[in-house]
Amino acid sequence: MALDLPAFARLVDAVRAASGLSLPLGQLAFIEARLQPAVRRLELGDVQTLVQRLSRRDDSVLIQAVVEALAVTETSFFRDKTPFEQLKREVLPALASARRDRPVRVWCAGCATGQEAYSVALLAEQLRGEGAPVPLEILGTDLSERCLEKAASGLYTQFEVQRGLPIRLLVDWFEQTDEMWRVTPRLRQAVSWRRFNLLDAPDPEQAWDVILCRNVLSGFDDDIRRGVLDRMAGVLAEDGQLVLGLSETVHGLTDAFRPVPGRRGLYARDPEASRRVA
Repeated sequence: MALDLPAFARLVDAVRAASGLSLPLGQLAFIEARLQPAVRRLELGDVQTLVQRLSRRDDSVLIQAVVEALAVTETSFFRDKTPFEQLKREVLPALASARRDRPVRVWCAGCATGQEAYSVALLAEQLRGEGAPVPLEILGTDLSERCLEKAASGLYTQFEVQRGLPIRLLVDWFEQTDEMWRVTPRLRQAVSWRRFNLLDAPDPEQAWDVILCRNVLSGFDDDIRRGVLDRMAGVLAEDGQLVLGLSETVHGLTDAFRPVPGRRGLYARDPEASRRVA
C-alpha cells in the first residue's frame, strides 16, 4: 500500500524530529522507494504499515532504519577539488604554524562513508612528503551507523576509488582485496569515527580548528541549518575555518560566520560570534 498524505505528514514529522532532515512532498515516490529495503528487512509488509508502527510508539531501531534509508550519503574522494587545494596550500599550514604545541583538529561533520575524512588525511601525507608536515587530528561523524562502519573499514569499490582519487594516491595508500580497495592501516589510524546527530550540541570542551560540513545542510530547512551553524560557531576556534559545499552559503541564516574573501566555500568566525552564541 502506497503512502497516503496523512501518513506522509507523520513520516515527515518523525524524521525531522529525529534527524532534522526535510522531506519534500514532491519526492514522495522517491521516498517510498528508498524505504522499501527497510520495509523488507523489518518484515512490515508495506511503507504505510511502517509509518503506522512509527506513529504508535517510540521505536529507536525503526526510526534509525528510516533515517538511514532516507539520508543522502553521496560523497567521493576530494570532492570538488577546490576546497582541498585551499586546505592543503593555505588553511592547514597556517593553522599548524599557529599551533606548534598540538595537532590541527579537523571535524568532518556528516562524513557519510568516510571519503572526505580520508581525503583530508591524504592531504597531511602529501604535505609530509613535500617536507612541510602538518600534524592532524581528524574526526568523522555521521548519524548513520552503517556509513560509519564502512568508513572505519576503509573498504571501497573500484567505482568509489575512481571517483576523485588520483592513481598515485590509490597505489600508495590502498591495498587491493579481491575486487575492492582497502585504505592502508596507517591512513585508517589517522581518522577516528563517532556517531553524532547534528541536532545535538557538540562537546563544548572540544574546540575545532577546521569544520567540514559540506553538502550536508541542504537536507535541512532554514531553522535547522541556523541551529547547526550556530552550534558549530560555538566550538570553532577563533581563527578556525568552516568549509561548506561550493553551492552552500550562510547568508540569511546566521551572522556567526563571514565568508573568506576570494575563497569560495570557506567561512571564518565573526569576531563577535562567541558572544552572540553564548
